[in-house]
Amino acid sequence: MNIIVAGCGRLGAQLTQILDADGYHVTVIDKDKNAFKRLKTFKGEFIEGIAFDKATLIRAGIENADAIASVTNGDNTNIVTALIAKKKFKVPTIVARIYDPIRAEIYRKMGINTVSPTLWGANKIKDLICHPDLFRVSSFGNGEVEIIETEASIFLDGRHVRDISIPSEVNVVSIVRNGIAVIPTPSTTFKKGDKIFIASTAFGKSKIKQMFMS
Repeated sequence: MNIIVAGCGRLGAQLTQILDADGYHVTVIDKDKNAFKRLKTFKGEFIEGIAFDKATLIRAGIENADAIASVTNGDNTNIVTALIAKKKFKVPTIVARIYDPIRAEIYRKMGINTVSPTLWGANKIKDLICHPDLFRVSSFGNGEVEIIETEASIFLDGRHVRDISIPSEVNVVSIVRNGIAVIPTPSTTFKKGDKIFIASTAFGKSKIKQMFMS
């Protein structure tokens, strides 16, 4: 799998090294050749140039790329790079980092996968303040539904999955016990220390902690 990473800042460098370590062929682009010093162990290719410049992208192998991640520090650069990759070169998988949540949503609707650190960070800080015992694993749509990880306390020991299920709001999707994950039924019982993964709406989330402590 051939992957291009546009931007070798802290995020780009980390992403590049993770992909490289997993065995993917990675080409990283940055306008500042000193940025490549962030890569300690890297077997791929370096391309010095502007991410959205077509000649630079061709040098990076975009015509045969399976995916491109544009993660520079500039929203405009990431958007233009993503649009060129999509419309001009038909790259199958495109991801762009966009700080502005509104713009991120606009381009997501255009078929470009977007990541908004601003929105993610704001929601994460809110979670840590309002729900410190609930860890968000992932979210869907615009965050209307989340997968939350928590641990079964003594209050849940011996209780059934159905006791904390709320139709259309809270649903236990998996329990991990002694390192083994299962998909529970309504009659499955909790044991203290279980890792519990719950699909929850924003409304259901506020009820989870109350149920766990009742």
